Amino acid sequence: MLAKRIIPCLDIKDGQTVKGTNFIHLNEVGDPVEMASAYCEQGADELVFLDITASHEKRKTLTELVKRIAAKITIPFTVGGGIHGLADVERLLNAGADKIAINSSAIRCPELISDIALHFGSQVCVLAVDAKLSASLWKCYLNGGRIETDKELISWAKEGQERGAGELLFTSMDHDGVKSGYPNETLSELADALTIPIIASGGAGRKEDFKAVFQKGKVDAALAASVFHFGEIKIPELKLYLCREGISVR
Repeated sequence: MLAKRIIPCLDIKDGQTVKGTNFIHLNEVGDPVEMASAYCEQGADELVFLDITASHEKRKTLTELVKRIAAKITIPFTVGGGIHGLADVERLLNAGADKIAINSSAIRCPELISDIALHFGSQVCVLAVDAKLSASLWKCYLNGGRIETDKELISWAKEGQERGAGELLFTSMDHDGVKSGYPNETLSELADALTIPIIASGGAGRKEDFKAVFQKGKVDAALAASVFHFGEIKIPELKLYLCREGISVR
């Protein structure tokens, strides 16, 4: 069994790390460069950087900030937000990103998934999906959770995989910042439907939530923000706990 990954997430707005609940009520929580460096030192397996208003504001991801973070860390670095074409992907890879997460642009132009996979390799392309449960269907959203689409989570994830995405990052908007656990039943369905790795996002509140998402949700990685940002859960202690619970971590 592959070792599970623990991934802190930096949601970026106006150059600062922010965190909210259900994608709203955003508050600044710190300098992203300092936080990235600290997470690297604490033993995070990867880091995700999401410029959460780039698509909505119709602008590019903050390249200089990506460069500054990349210079401070030695772990794999995924960057998303405001990516519309291969030139954006190349710019961010040159700035130090290892993987590129696409969400709104992938829904608007699914061929972008195939283009990234073809030009840079599937391992570079992370399909990010923000979804909310609506009348028993998980509907996918654009522009940082602002616009509902006709895409359904599992069918869209399968299409993304077929087009060449190397990984899926699924954020449950209903669980975001609530700290009541991940949507493990849905994650398990995704795991059964896909062959690519799945990163779960939205719901971490206790160490037990990480154990459950790996065992019940059957995911490959667990992403969290506020519990790490505010020191409620420390990554070394979390990894020790998971090891003691029989879960292989890096």
